[in-house]
Amino acid sequence: MTTSFEPLLPGTARALLHRVAVAQAEGRAPSFVGAVVRDGALVWSGARSCVDGHAPDADTQFRIGSITKVFTAVLVMRLRDEGLVGLDDPLEKHLEITGVGDMTVAQLLSHTAGLAAETPGPWWERSPAELRPALTDVLGERPLLQAPGRRHHYSNPGYTLLGSLVEAVRGVSWEEALRSEVLEPLGMTRTTVDPVAPHAGGWAVHPWADVMLPEPSEHLGVMAPAGQLWSTAADLARFAAFLMAGDERVLAPATVAEMRVPAAPAAEDDPDGGYGLGLQLLRRDGRTLIGHTGSLPGFVACLWIGAEDGLAGIALANATSGPLPSAVAADLVRIVAEAEPRFPEPWRPLPAAAVDQELLALTGPWYWGTYAYGLRVVADGGVVLEPLRGPGRRARFRALPEGGWVGLNGYYAGETLQVVRRPDGRVSHLNLGSFVFTREPYEPGDAVPGGVDPEGWRGL
Repeated sequence: MTTSFEPLLPGTARALLHRVAVAQAEGRAPSFVGAVVRDGALVWSGARSCVDGHAPDADTQFRIGSITKVFTAVLVMRLRDEGLVGLDDPLEKHLEITGVGDMTVAQLLSHTAGLAAETPGPWWERSPAELRPALTDVLGERPLLQAPGRRHHYSNPGYTLLGSLVEAVRGVSWEEALRSEVLEPLGMTRTTVDPVAPHAGGWAVHPWADVMLPEPSEHLGVMAPAGQLWSTAADLARFAAFLMAGDERVLAPATVAEMRVPAAPAAEDDPDGGYGLGLQLLRRDGRTLIGHTGSLPGFVACLWIGAEDGLAGIALANATSGPLPSAVAADLVRIVAEAEPRFPEPWRPLPAAAVDQELLALTGPWYWGTYAYGLRVVADGGVVLEPLRGPGRRARFRALPEGGWVGLNGYYAGETLQVVRRPDGRVSHLNLGSFVFTREPYEPGDAVPGGVDPEGWRGL
């Protein structure tokens, strides 16, 4: 069985390095680093540089821009899990600010708060932070462009507000909270707010000539929670492993999974995209990727995770424009997934002590009207209800302490599935959000809404 400790096949490694080499050459990047995570471990990294013999490695820092937003979102979700902040809380409940206090924490996380995309005044990524000393300087006189909750509109000031929310609730700086609550537990010692050698320099490459000039590296000040961080391929690999499986020291697996659920629709110009709670979503090559892109003057970056394949692709370059890190990171995932498909876990029966005979008796075919469904028990004590043929509403359900199950996905997400019994204790039917599932299709005497024709089934 393939594990994360097995090296990639030579042909796979060559294909990955070829993709990075093409990206560096065609994107005209001074340097380009790629990396792949499989089942929680960094299994490959490679780089190309315009300087022979001086290619960066997985420990070289690059600025990661808006990938920083995912870290800020993790801090906010920690507050939620501790009961200190609710996703539906208005911002003003925790942060004294006028004009935008009605928007909710969830709307800020998913970029549906209606805020402007950028700050007023000079280009904030390339100008001194002293020009924006307070939130009022970030928001300006007209912070709202549309009503909160109506549509997805990416907003850098929105994540500045979330960083200030963390500071207000924690009573420490955003940087201190990030270091103690996320970076240190995950062992991300090379992720910092300021560059620490070895680090790449940021460059602007002329769009019409093969010449370049250095980009300024401004500290973002109050805007730091939206894009300040520097990191490495190795550290982002650790972060990718966390985003795949969670880590109880930072966020439980269920919370990380919640962040990956679409919370905002795709943008009009990107029908294959979407946004969760701090995470971008992308549909590419038949698989769903979650993660984030990032850019600041002199740098572009991307982290994509294909959770179903247990893979993550990381792409980092030190050019303002030209390289396409999103496409490269997605291709790194695709190359490994296609060349070395993930081995499924071996099937194993449930432990004897976990077998519930009453639950076992509920498995098998059920009928919603004449639609045939099958009920299966899964390893965690939950159940799956799925059509036996053709398209239909398939859903997983988690067992509830008080009995019954709650839907986890699809049409039945949040709906309750219950067993309804007759007075003598025998099972009558299943009730799913008022839908009745019986053991036989329209059996006389069954609890079918509207009743069953007394003459029963007949031919023509």
